[in-house]
This record gives sequence, structure tokens and C-alpha cells, in this order.
Amino acid sequence: MADATPTPMPAGATGVLVLASGDVIWGRGFGAEGQAVGEVCFHTAMTGYQEIMTDPSFAGQIINFTFPHIGNVGANPDDIEADDPHALGMIVREDVTEPSNFRSTEHLDAWMKKHARIGLSGIDTRALTRRIRLAGAPNGVIAHSAEGKFDIPLLLEMARAWPGLEGMDLAINVTVETHYGWEGGVWRLGFGYDPSTSSGQAGESPVHAEPVEAPHVVAIDYGSKRNIFRNLVAAGAKVTVLPAAATYEQIMAFNPDGFFLSNGPGDPAATGEYAVPVIRQLLETGKPLFGICLGHQLLGLAVGAETTKMFQGHRGANHPVKRLEDGAVEITSMNHGFAVERETLPENARETHVSLFDGSNAGIELTDRPAFSVQYHPEASPGPQDSLYLFERFVGMMV
Repeated sequence: MADATPTPMPAGATGVLVLASGDVIWGRGFGAEGQAVGEVCFHTAMTGYQEIMTDPSFAGQIINFTFPHIGNVGANPDDIEADDPHALGMIVREDVTEPSNFRSTEHLDAWMKKHARIGLSGIDTRALTRRIRLAGAPNGVIAHSAEGKFDIPLLLEMARAWPGLEGMDLAINVTVETHYGWEGGVWRLGFGYDPSTSSGQAGESPVHAEPVEAPHVVAIDYGSKRNIFRNLVAAGAKVTVLPAAATYEQIMAFNPDGFFLSNGPGDPAATGEYAVPVIRQLLETGKPLFGICLGHQLLGLAVGAETTKMFQGHRGANHPVKRLEDGAVEITSMNHGFAVERETLPENARETHVSLFDGSNAGIELTDRPAFSVQYHPEASPGPQDSLYLFERFVGMMV
């Protein structure tokens, strides 16, 4: 591979992005110092950078944000989807400013430092996004040195040596270590994550009805976002979370009424080595099953379909999806780099949703089992709430 012509280091540069192609993109570093190697992708959401950075599905990835003003609302302990960020770093256009939001408790720069994550500002993020759209998501190294000292040949070697996400099981690295019971409903201003939120449309104010026994969902955590569990509770379910490698016997020991397959990072075919045999056993119980994102891909694999690595992936909070049963269009949040190939779906798997951006599969349901899944994120965080009805549909299947 021929190296790109290296760009001379400009005065004042304290950060750099080195791509496996040989491209060297200079900027201003913030957050933690150091370097990290991974896949460089772009995200089009205008809000929710904390939720995005803490989404476990972004493990192994460096995020190029297309919205220029990242960091202007600061950081707070509520807008997170995991205890720590899983994205390796962020690339932004404008320098991170002082926060201007009544909910802010911390500057984004301080939050990034605390969590050992690297930021890079002053980048032409539109040009980088166009490069990814034309050439695909590249491997790269993001680096920050306050003194401006970088070993570019070494960073280039790191970028080229990284094997990429295809064939990589990352779910096992981000899953919980042991089971636990989830508590807490959706967030409400003035209340936080209200545990009383239940038995109403997910995302709405809590409904205080006569106590009823909630259907018990066992959620398999392949790298789950917390807002999924919050919306399951809001829809009226009791949730127990189990690790990605939980066995069929371990799952059934909780006597669940239904099963949930979470989102997560990495190649579904690699995670499927241990997950698919278990999912097939769960399907045989005849109990309802619902999957999101990686969980959607794993359900597809479990019924005999195939998954492939996408050229650039879908990452944003404005992706239109067509619901085939009635033609309705849902605006959705997406974050995935692999997809289920519709041509490989078996006869008992019906396509339910398609992406209106590129026509790729965005949902399936089985015709002989109470099981369905979607490629997008109905729980949002960040993103629109057009698809919250799916949580109530799932919980309704168990009562």
C-alpha cells in the first residue's frame, strides 16, 4: 500500500489522527493524553454525545462527530449508558467550550480526562466523513500529547497492525460479570430515573395502577444500553440481566416469561459462536423473544441467516425506517457496522422493516415463534422516540 503524502505538523498541534492509509490529520488534543487504535466511524446525531460515548456498542471505535458543537452542554452523571465510555475517543470540529446547560455538572474535557478517553478538535469533520463514505470505515490511531510529540511511523504501524472489527468478539469484553436485577425506569425532569415508572407507554409519565405481577424478562447483555432496560420497566416488565455467555440452564433457572437480546459491539458471527446455540434453545421454549441491534443480528444467525460487514455502517439519530406492514416511516437511532442479509433469511423469518437510506434489512419476525427483532435502537438515548411501542409490544406478548 502506498503511503499518502504526510501533512507537515502545524504549529500548536497537540493531537493527531493517523489512518492505516497513511493519511495524517492534525488537530488539537483534549481529554486524556496517549493513543488508541480502532475503527474510525462517523455519527450524525446533533445531541447526546455522552450517551454515544458510553454506548458499549462503540467499543473498538473512534467517533467522528458531524455536528460541530460537541461539548457545549457539558457532562452530567445522568446522560450515560454505561459506567464508563466504551468508544475510544472523539473527533470534533470546534474546540470544546465552557458548558451552557442547567444540568451540567462537569466540563466535557474533565469528563474525558477522568475516563481516560482522547479527544481531537480542529478537524475538518466534513472532509473526514466524506472520506469514510467513499472509502469505508478505516483503521486509525487517535493520539494526544500536550507537548506535541508524536512518533508518526509508530502510530502508522499501529493502525496497520490492528486487525479490524470483522471476526472480533467484543461482547465478551463489555458484558456484565454476573447476573443482577435491573431497577429504575425512564428519566423525568425533577425525578431522575423514576423506579415507579411502569405500565404505561414507555417514555411517558408513570402510571400508578393497582399492583400486578410484572412479566419477568431475562436480558442477555452483549453490551447493552441502560435505556433499553429502563424502557422495559416503563412498559411493565421485571428485568434480570445475565452475561453474554450465560448458558441455557442459567437463563431458565430464573423461570423467565420472555427473553431479550441486547445490542453490543463487534462481529455478530464471532459472538454467535457461543450465543447462537443458546438462542436456538430459547426459541424452542416458545416464549417471546425480542432483539435489538446485535441481538437482531444474532437472532438472524440463529434461524440460519447470514450477516456481513457494512461498508460504512449506520450511526446517527435521524435514520428513516419503513415499517412494511403498513408503510409507516419511523425516524430511528442507529449504531451498527454489520447487517443481516435478507436474501439469506429462511422461510419462517419475515422482513418487517427496511432502511430508507440504503434499503438494508432493519427488522425481522418469525412466523412460527413469538420472536422479533430490529436493527435500530427504539430506546433512543440519544434519538427520536418513534419506536418505543416495540417495548410494549414485547411485554404485551408475555401477559
